[in-house]
Amino acid sequence: MLPLLIRLAVIALIIYVFYKAIRYITDPKRKLDEAYEKGQYYFYDDVKNVRKNFFISYKSALFEGEKYLGTTEDAFEVVTIFVGARDTATLQGFTKGDFEYLQQEILLNYPSAKINWKQPIEQLMRNTSS
Repeated sequence: MLPLLIRLAVIALIIYVFYKAIRYITDPKRKLDEAYEKGQYYFYDDVKNVRKNFFISYKSALFEGEKYLGTTEDAFEVVTIFVGARDTATLQGFTKGDFEYLQQEILLNYPSAKINWKQPIEQLMRNTSS
């Protein structure tokens, strides 16, 4: 009887470790951290949860977007988004084109949203559009 229980415990442990490994590999937060370290683009968001902010890794900078729900003509949707950099020192070398690219990527997920940039990005976008 005892050897059977030990075998079942070992099988259960193997299944648990395999499950945890799969969860770790497919974790989107881990993928965001990896993209940030490598300086790659990655969009991390829970589209179904308006209360959770989204994160974008792009060119070794990390951006955070705050979503706000509102009404459109026929539905409740995200209508306002405030985007800012986690560390403004990482913005060195960014151009207006980079921020326009990020804006287009955000609009793919939230087409009804008006995107507002936080300082100092807002100042760049305003000054170069004049």
